[in-house]
Amino acid sequence: MNAHHKPGLIGAAAAGAVLIMTLMLSEALAATCFASPQQAYASLLAQEAAQLHARTQTVVNINRAGEGELVSLHGIGSSKAQAIILYREMFGGFQTVDDLAKVKGIGQKTVEKNRARISVQDE
Repeated sequence: MNAHHKPGLIGAAAAGAVLIMTLMLSEALAATCFASPQQAYASLLAQEAAQLHARTQTVVNINRAGEGELVSLHGIGSSKAQAIILYREMFGGFQTVDDLAKVKGIGQKTVEKNRARISVQDE
C-alpha cells in the first residue's frame, strides 16, 4: 500500500481540529432564538433604544473628542465635527462650553441644545 493512500493520523487530527473550531465559532456567533418574529423585532427595537440612550447621555469633552464622538451631538454632522477639531488645532482647547459657538457654522442654539452633554475638561 502506498503512503499516500493510507489515511493519516495528521489529516484526521487536522479535520477534527477544524470541526471543533467551526463548532466553537458557531456557538460564539449564534444569535438568540425567539419564539416569534414579533419577539425578535421587539428585542431589536430594545437594543437600538438602549444604544441611542447611551449615545445621547454620554458627556463629550470637546477638547479631546474625535469626529465619531462629536457627531453624536445634536446638530453636529461630519463637517462641523471636523471644523471643531480644526479650530482646536489652530487656536488650542476650548476654555468654556460657550466657546464652541466660535466655530464657524455652530451657533449658540446648538451649544444650548448640547449644553448638558458637552464639557471642556475630563470629568
